[in-house]
Amino acid sequence: MLHLIFQSPIDSAVLERMASGDVAVFLESAVLGVLQKGSIADVLSNKLNTNRLCVLSEDMAIRGILETELVTGLEVIDYPGLVNLTVENPLITSWC
Repeated sequence: MLHLIFQSPIDSAVLERMASGDVAVFLESAVLGVLQKGSIADVLSNKLNTNRLCVLSEDMAIRGILETELVTGLEVIDYPGLVNLTVENPLITSWC
């Protein structure tokens, strides 16, 4: 399943609902919640053991976030990468 996370701050309960193997993409203001110094950095680091976590590069750029500021292990993707994930994951849920 693909989880599109738009909300900020990110509710850790959303991450807890993800099954092993699910993919999450952080978009819009949610990119602010995946910083190394963020309140859920440890939760995100642990989630990387079982899930693929991605951040949309265009939303990072708009907010002036550098890849080096993200929790280590998060994957930066662009819009074509997002489209590929939607094709690979027929079940999609949005968290707004």
